[in-house]
Amino acid sequence: MREGTGTATISRWSRAFVAAGIGFFVAWQVAVAVGILRAATVPLGVSGFVFHVVFGKAYTLVPSYFARELAVPYAPAIHLPLALIGTFGAFAAGAGLGPPIVAAVSATSWFVGCLVFVATLSWTVRDNLTGRETGTGEANAHRRRVDRLANAAIPVVFTYLLVGSALPLAVALGLEPSPVPPGPATTHLLAAGAAGLLVFAVGFRLLPRLLVVSIRPSLVGVVLFAGVTGPALLAVDFRGGSLFRLGAALQAIALLGFAVAIADLVRRSDRRRVGWRAILGAAACAALVALLGLAFAFAPASSVPPTAFDAHYRLAIGGFVGLTIVGVTYHFYPPAIASTAGIGDRTARWSVTALLGGLALEVGGSLASASPLVGAGRWLSVLGAVLYAAVLWTIFLERAK
Repeated sequence: MREGTGTATISRWSRAFVAAGIGFFVAWQVAVAVGILRAATVPLGVSGFVFHVVFGKAYTLVPSYFARELAVPYAPAIHLPLALIGTFGAFAAGAGLGPPIVAAVSATSWFVGCLVFVATLSWTVRDNLTGRETGTGEANAHRRRVDRLANAAIPVVFTYLLVGSALPLAVALGLEPSPVPPGPATTHLLAAGAAGLLVFAVGFRLLPRLLVVSIRPSLVGVVLFAGVTGPALLAVDFRGGSLFRLGAALQAIALLGFAVAIADLVRRSDRRRVGWRAILGAAACAALVALLGLAFAFAPASSVPPTAFDAHYRLAIGGFVGLTIVGVTYHFYPPAIASTAGIGDRTARWSVTALLGGLALEVGGSLASASPLVGAGRWLSVLGAVLYAAVLWTIFLERAK
C-alpha cells in the first residue's frame, strides 16, 4: 500500500471513530437526562464517548509520538465495528434488554477490539517501547524530556485497557472471581487507569504545543507517577482500607497536579482559540473529582451524601475527560473552517458554555439535593452535546465531500 493511501485510510477511520464517539456523547447526555440506570449510561459515556474518541485519535497520534507510522493502516476499520458492538451490547445489558448472552457477546467484542488496538500500536512501536524516540523536532527540543516521560506512560495505558476490558468478559463467561470486583472498581481501571492516564500523557505532549507554552518536567513526572499507580490501588481495594485510601490520595495528586499544570499553561498562553475554555473547565473538574475522591476515601461514610457519587461520575466523565476531549477536538478540527451557515466559532462557544453551565448546575444540584437544578443542568448538557456534535459532524461531512 502506498504511503499516501495508508495515511488517508487511517485519517478516514480515525474520523469515523471520533464521529461515533460524538454520537455516543449525545446519547449519553440524553440517557442520563431521562433517568436511565447508571449501569446502562456508564457504557455510553466511557466505552462509547470517551474510548471511541480516544481510539480514533490514538491511531494517529501515538505512532507519531513514537516517531513511527501505524503498522496496519486498516486496523481502525477492523476495530470500529467491534467497539460499536461492545458498546451497544453493554448498554443493552446494563438496561436489562435482551437475553443474558448479550453481555457475553458485547464483552467479547469489546475485548477483541481492544486487542486489535493494543496489538497494532504495540507492533508499531515494537522497537521503541520506552518511547525514547519521540518524533520531537529541533524546534521543540526543549520539550523532549516531557515527551519521553509522557511516552513511557503509554504501555501502562495499554495494560489498564486490556485488564479493565478482560474483567467484564471473565464475569460474563462465569470464570473464576477476579481480584478486582465488577462494577465501579473495573470502571476505574478503564476510566481512571486507561482514559485518565492517556489524558495526562497525551495532554502533556499536546497542550503545551497548542498553547505555545512550556511545562515543568518535574510536575509532569509527579502527575504521571501518581496517575500510573493510583488506579490500580483503587481497583484492587475498592472502598476498602489503606490501599484504597493510598490509591485515592495518589489519584488526587495526579488530578490536582494536572489541574494546576493546565491552569498555569492557560494563564501563561496568549493563544485563545475556541477550545481553551473547555480545557480550563476540564482542569477545574479534575480538581473537583480529586476532592470528592478524597472525601469518599477519608471522610466518614455517613457524611457523604449518595448524590455525591453521581456528581463524581459526571465530573469525571463529562468534565475532566469529556471537556478535555471537547477542547482538544476543537483544536484538531477548528470550527471556523466550516462553511455551513450557522456553524462556526460562535456555535462552538455556545456548546462549551452549555456544557460548563449544565455540569455546574447538575453537580451543584446533586450536592445540595436540589432536583430541579439537576434536571435543568442535565438538559443544558444535552444542548451543549448537540451543538458540539453539530459542529464536528458538519466539519467531517464537509471534509468527506
